[in-house]
Formats: sequence, C-alpha cells, structure tokens
Amino acid sequence: MLCSVQHPRIAMPNIPPKNYFDGENLSQDPIHGYIPFSSATAEGEVSERDIVDSDWVQRLRQIHQLQTAWLVYPSAEHTRFQHSLGAMHLASKTLARLYPSLVDVCDELGEALPSRAYLESLVRMAALLHDVGHGPFGHFFDAKFLSKYDTNHEKLGAEIIRQKLAPKLQQIRRNPYGVLEKHETLAPEQIAFLIVRPMKAGSATQCSDQIEPTWLHLLRSLFSGLYTVDNMDFVLRDAYMTGFSARAFDIDRLLHYSFFTRQGLTVHQKGFATLTRFLSVRAELFRSVYFHRTVRAMDIALGALFAESGSLLFPKNPLEHLDEYLRFTEWSILVSVARWNKSSDAKKRELYPAWQDFLRRRIPLHLAAETTVLFRAGEREQTSIFADEQSLRRLIISHLPESMRSIPFEVDIARHLHRPDSHRPSASQNFLYDPATNRIQQLEEEELFRHIPQSYRICRIYTQYSEQIAPLAKAMDMLIHAGSEDDGTNM
Repeated sequence: MLCSVQHPRIAMPNIPPKNYFDGENLSQDPIHGYIPFSSATAEGEVSERDIVDSDWVQRLRQIHQLQTAWLVYPSAEHTRFQHSLGAMHLASKTLARLYPSLVDVCDELGEALPSRAYLESLVRMAALLHDVGHGPFGHFFDAKFLSKYDTNHEKLGAEIIRQKLAPKLQQIRRNPYGVLEKHETLAPEQIAFLIVRPMKAGSATQCSDQIEPTWLHLLRSLFSGLYTVDNMDFVLRDAYMTGFSARAFDIDRLLHYSFFTRQGLTVHQKGFATLTRFLSVRAELFRSVYFHRTVRAMDIALGALFAESGSLLFPKNPLEHLDEYLRFTEWSILVSVARWNKSSDAKKRELYPAWQDFLRRRIPLHLAAETTVLFRAGEREQTSIFADEQSLRRLIISHLPESMRSIPFEVDIARHLHRPDSHRPSASQNFLYDPATNRIQQLEEEELFRHIPQSYRICRIYTQYSEQIAPLAKAMDMLIHAGSEDDGTNM
C-alpha cells in the first residue's frame, strides 16, 4: 500500500526572480537564427541597440544589398541593414573561435592585449558599421559618383564613425558576451581603421598603419582578405535570398580550422578544401547573380541615367555634407525621380521617361555576344584584348563590315577577382598551415591554390536593335579566335 506524504507549505519571500534576460535583445534572422545585441538597462546608458537604432544604421534599410539585382531576382529584397546585423553576429562567432590564438600571438610578442569584451565590442561595431558609408545602389554609386571625389564608401564610413557616431561608440560598455574593463573606452578610430582596407605599399596611410598594435592588424584580416565577416555573410545571405543556394558553404568548418599566427589569419590544411569551396561559390555567385546579363544591362542603363542625373540628385561632395548624405538613399532617389514629370526644372522633366523605363525594367538592350576570359596567376590582364571597354569597342568595330561600323552598341566587362594578386596589400591577410611540415606559408605555395584563377572577366556586347545581334556576335567570335591565337588567353 502506497502512502502519500503531505509536505508542509513553505512560506516564500516575495522576492522577484533575477532577470537573466535584462539588457539583451534578439533579432531573428533567416541565415544565422537569433542575433543578440545589448540594450540599455539604465537611463543614460549607450548600448549596441542605440547604435543599431541610430539614423546612420537605420538608413541602410533604404539601400538594397544587391544594387540592381533585386530588380531581376524577385526575392532578393534584403538590404544593407540586414547584412550589417549578420556581419556583426559573425564578428562575435569568428572572434570566439580565434581569440585563444590571438592571445597566444600577443603573448609570444610580449604585446598587451585589451580585454576580450573590448575586442568583441570593437569587431562587432566595425562589422555593424562597415557599410555605413554606402550610397544608393551600393558599389555602383562608388564607381559612378564617389570616385569623382576620390573617395569610396569605406572612407565615407570612416568619417561618419569619426564625426557622427564617435560619442556614442565611446560610451558602449558591454556586448551580449562580456563587459569592458572599467579603464577601457571603445576607440572609434580603431573601428575606422578596421573597415578601411589596407592601402598600396608606400602610401602615407600605409605608413601610419604600421604604428597600430599587432592585434589590431590581425583583427583587420576579419574585414579585408579572402574570407571576412563581410563576404562570409553576403555569400550566405545573397545565395539564400536569390534562391541560388540554401547553404552555400560550410562556414562552421572554415572557422573551426582558422586561427591567428604572427603572419596573419591562417587556415589549417584540414580547412583548406572548405576555403577553396568558399572561393568557388563566391565566384559563381558573382557570375550567376551579380553579373547576370540582365543585371548588367540594368547597370548600363543606370549608368547612363546617373551620368545626366548625378548632379541633380546630389550635387556636392558627400564627405563635406554628411548631414545631407544621411537622407540620400535609394528610397529618396526613387521618390524624387517619380515626381520629375512635374518639376520646374526642364532637365528633370526630360529625364523623367528614362527613369520610369528603368523602374519598370524596360531596358532596351539585347545581348548580342558574350565570352568569359580566365586569367591565371602571372598572366597580364592589361595586355589582353579584353583589358578595358574602350579597347574592346574599337576591336569589335574593326571586325564589323565597313557599312556597320557606326552602329550604336554597348560594351560591358564585369571583372571578378578570385584571389588578390600576391603584390596587393590585401593578399597579405591570409596564410596556410601545413601540419606535415609544420610550416606556415603563403597560400600561393599550395598546389591546389595555384590552380585557382587569379580573376575572370565576363565580356558582353549589347545592342538596342535585334537585327544587329548577328553581325556583332560574328565580330566578337572573330575577335575571340584572333585573340586566343595571339596571346593564349583562356576562354
């Protein structure tokens, strides 16, 4: 017979339970799951959420991650904002894996290292803000507008950090995984250093780089190199959002076999195949999505529009007018040009129909010819017949019948760099560890890596008139055969 035992009720004090979730927010993400970031727990506290909610970061919601590919891939509506949150999350994930080796390197060199919480907050904020300087249509805006002022989105981002976000960044005291030491203050200048890639050897900026501590140079390889918190996120995110691949590469294995050495960010031989897989997927993503024939046709049309509209949209150097640049986004442009038919400016009224055609994807360009050119290490791209668009145009014209040499057509050359040339500063960010020889070596010394192309170029000819497709295609074909015989270019 079982007996039930009556336990006396114990009077519980009316003490509220400890809030283990105070000061934390979660953002749900299709790529990484939950992305945590800190929120304020006391009045006057500056948290990661305050930076996320700042006007400069929220502005990235109005700039597509894929500059014009969203007009071709219906599901690719993600923005620089989502990507920046993902990069911030990867910064923590990557630091968690690399931190022990970073400590070892600094111990060997006798160099003091900030607290782990400081390092994590530093890379998290750099990752969150690495795209903060982007303008409408992303890298297109760099090439077609910012280049006129000898700047780019990285330099702009660094100035935004220095001039607009520094006071708040300096007050951040914690992240979801740790609290800064009492004597530590997050340095905006170090964040700016991380997001700007190394300059050419011998430049003033490169010289000033040398005074930075070793650990900061090593952390920079998480933002500039073969695999970074930026490109690891955008490969996964863009592949997923476009339908290219649900899981493009094995990021967990790649990070598992990565560590810091004195030379830089090093991948163990066991992770080398995963790295080459990443490089292959990234290259194919460029080929299939970013360099899609219709996407590039959209870029050509947008380039023509910007050539005439740029000064009407933003007639100033953004570096000197950051407050106005804050409100300059794709949304502001698209709303503005939609009203140009009612503008008092005759030039705007004249450009209105072309903008409407662009927004309705009515691009009057037909693909006439296409070829892909691979360049191996040591092959000189600049001496190729596909070196630049103007040279290729002249050669195409020379292979057209005399009666057709005045026809209008567009030449487009899309270039992807598989891996940096060994002489470029960014090439010095990544290394390979071979356990058989216990050597750390340049990646170029690995046989398989040497077989990866240095770069490729997709060369296309577009025309507005379908009857011109055949002669242009024939001219390209003649040029390819003549060029491959002359210089041995790989087609």
